Amino acid sequence: MKKIILLSFAVITFAISSQIAKAQDDAKPKTDAKSKSDPLFKAEGWVASLNLTDTAKATRVKQLITAHLIAVRDWNNSHDYTLVPEGMNPITGKTFNKLERQVIINSMIPKTVHETLMTGLRKELTEDQVELILDKYTIGKVAFTMNGYKSIVPNLTKEDEAFILTNLKLAREQAIDYKNIDQVSTIFKIYKTKIEDYFTNTAGRNWKQMYKAYADAAKAKKAQQPAKE
Repeated sequence: MKKIILLSFAVITFAISSQIAKAQDDAKPKTDAKSKSDPLFKAEGWVASLNLTDTAKATRVKQLITAHLIAVRDWNNSHDYTLVPEGMNPITGKTFNKLERQVIINSMIPKTVHETLMTGLRKELTEDQVELILDKYTIGKVAFTMNGYKSIVPNLTKEDEAFILTNLKLAREQAIDYKNIDQVSTIFKIYKTKIEDYFTNTAGRNWKQMYKAYADAAKAKKAQQPAKE
């Protein structure tokens, strides 16, 4: 009987110990992959890229960015796309999809969220440093998209480049108030449409023809490459 009691006690002790170990493991910080989406993690990395020597300034900038990222995240998470009724996009004639409805509801975030961040950044940083932070928010889409236009449109003029860059920077600043890259890309699409209309309606160049020529050339080049064994 004594052995049975001791054995039962040992089993219970093991079970309790296992539960405690599991609870402690669950309480540990999440993996790096998950922590990368954490506002503080992002802010620390972005501010570190500025190489600021003033630690007090670096702390203030980090706090600004963290607060903004949290505000954007919380607004997105508490304002579901279903708050925007299904309906027809008057531009395309198609029904708004889930992403478009989420972008619409996210566009209603209080303006002070954006203004507080931008005013704070411009108070603490140079304009080049502000642009670096905005590029972090939008994973460098300004430079990437500009390079795309340079590849598609032959003989870009200085006026063309200035128009493109102005609109891409407007897209970038607006896009920082959206939660993920799909939403960011949707904002950039608004300004890319303006740019493409500019080529056809103002610069006298047919955007669709230029894009088709670019796509055809890229396809032909790919076809000429030797097949991989």
